[in-house]
Amino acid sequence: MSLRDRKRARTRQALVDAATELFQRQGYDRTTVADIAAAAEIGTRTFFSYFASKEELLFPESDTRVQAVVAAIDSRAPAEGPAEVLLRALSAVPDTGDDLVGPLAALRLELIRTVPAVRGRALQIQLDAQQEIARRLAEAFADRIDLVRAAALTGAFVGAVTGALQVLLEDPEHLATPADLHAAVRAATDTALAPWLRPGV
Repeated sequence: MSLRDRKRARTRQALVDAATELFQRQGYDRTTVADIAAAAEIGTRTFFSYFASKEELLFPESDTRVQAVVAAIDSRAPAEGPAEVLLRALSAVPDTGDDLVGPLAALRLELIRTVPAVRGRALQIQLDAQQEIARRLAEAFADRIDLVRAAALTGAFVGAVTGALQVLLEDPEHLATPADLHAAVRAATDTALAPWLRPGV
């Protein structure tokens, strides 16, 4: 990673950290983009070269996770089926600390429940991710599944991850380490995709 890329990554993380602290301290609605930019010691105009809105700050790794799944599809082994590829992708997704188990994860869940704009953005991100993954699966396994079946499989996969995280993040006892959370999510996806792993399905 170049020096410029490292500086951008630090600034991006500073914005996420500042937003998390401000949202917790003074509330989401009372926190402005200008507040977040000032706390991260950058200009408001510069903020928008990193994030399109303050909602985006709550989902900093969404693109990274989708790209990890796409990369797994692109690098599939000849013997792998669509479900196996998705399960392998889950292991390849980065465990990014706070995005999974820290203050940001718990805050995001609370705001999805209470702030319509955040809930809407979360749903849009999920729908966009499902469509992209389903399309890539259908293209990669054109001899095995059509787009409808690819969408069904992707829905089972994304639904298992989302549902498991909602339950796990509601209980502080589950907020141990990224590895613990990842293992629990993997168990949920194994269950959801079991029918797709049967020979001939």
